[in-house]
Amino acid sequence: MKKECVAMLLAGGQGSRLYVLTGNMAKPAVPFGGKFRIIDFPLSNCTNSGIDTVGVLTQYRPLELNSYIGSGQPWELDRMSGGVHILPPYQSATGAVWYKGTANAIYQNRGFVDLYDPEYVLVLSGDHIYKMDYSDMLRRHKEAGAACTISVMEVPWEEASRFGIMSVDEQDRITEFAEKPREPKSNLASMGIYIFTWSKLKAYLTADEADPNSDNDFGKNIIPAMLSAGETMAAYRFEGYWKDVGTLDSLWDANMDMLSPGSGLNLLDKKWPIYGRTPNCPPTFVGPEGDIGNSAVAKGCGILGEVKNSVLSYNTQVGQGASVCYSVVMPGAVIEEGAVVQYAIIGERCRVGRGAQVGTPPETAKNPDDWSIAVLGPDTVIAPGEVVPAKALLDRHHGEVEA
Repeated sequence: MKKECVAMLLAGGQGSRLYVLTGNMAKPAVPFGGKFRIIDFPLSNCTNSGIDTVGVLTQYRPLELNSYIGSGQPWELDRMSGGVHILPPYQSATGAVWYKGTANAIYQNRGFVDLYDPEYVLVLSGDHIYKMDYSDMLRRHKEAGAACTISVMEVPWEEASRFGIMSVDEQDRITEFAEKPREPKSNLASMGIYIFTWSKLKAYLTADEADPNSDNDFGKNIIPAMLSAGETMAAYRFEGYWKDVGTLDSLWDANMDMLSPGSGLNLLDKKWPIYGRTPNCPPTFVGPEGDIGNSAVAKGCGILGEVKNSVLSYNTQVGQGASVCYSVVMPGAVIEEGAVVQYAIIGERCRVGRGAQVGTPPETAKNPDDWSIAVLGPDTVIAPGEVVPAKALLDRHHGEVEA
């Protein structure tokens, strides 16, 4: 069945900057916000935007992500025609090839796209937290008669050198693109969200694949090639909340943004719901000495201690006399009696022993560069009374991981 627009969601990255959190899972499968995972955001955006055919391109440790997506039912993407499809690298007549880059990942799956004969292809990343109506972006693409439309947002000038930067004319057509420029000419940053006219993109992907010197990357190769060829390239300005959660600090920041009314990250908006596959859990129990303040607490939790300015995922436990402050606690973690967790990310199924301490407030550091959040990877066990300092990254073998 012909589709006007098919989405291709790049979810194969290792997420190396999330260190211990992604040792055994792909970055888009990392829990977020108490009841979600990162990939819920682009999938929900597709559903809410009327895009019902999504290819999810997986590669690095995809088991948990594949299991989580399943048939796509939570996002209403379990359809006879279209729906969500997991697309790992596969063996062809010429052999098996890992995805060499973002562009190569789409190139290897051009047959999947052609099944639906779309006019347009939406290319998404699986590691961003945001709510966007892609139908507005597609409308902009059509009106501009563009071969490619790139979603952009204004960033502070002092941060512009960290992004791919677009220069535009008075019609917001892209005239120049620079990847992380030292002296940026603009503060319009690419969000890594693209709409292409499929017939155009297919031709550029084919040419890129034939170039042995190419990195097979959209930002490094495809976008510059289209610009230099004089293709019409449009910018789509986005003004809502958006955060790349590819680092531990940004993941922690985005979770804290949930708790701040002025951040723009509202996950209770019924007009634009974020869907996810949350297991059936009993109601959360708050004991007589339980104290919760300015926190997001999912179902299935047992709170006997103090929880302040924190995000607790489903089935987490906070023991009597324990304190959790300015922290993110992922599914199934246990904070035992008298333990103190502050400014930390506690991975899935971790156990923090009685009287242990994980993390310290930033004001305790003599030098700001010596402080950061403490992070425990999934299944890490902290012994009773043990102290885990700020900036520590521990995996389940209790080994310190180099940042």
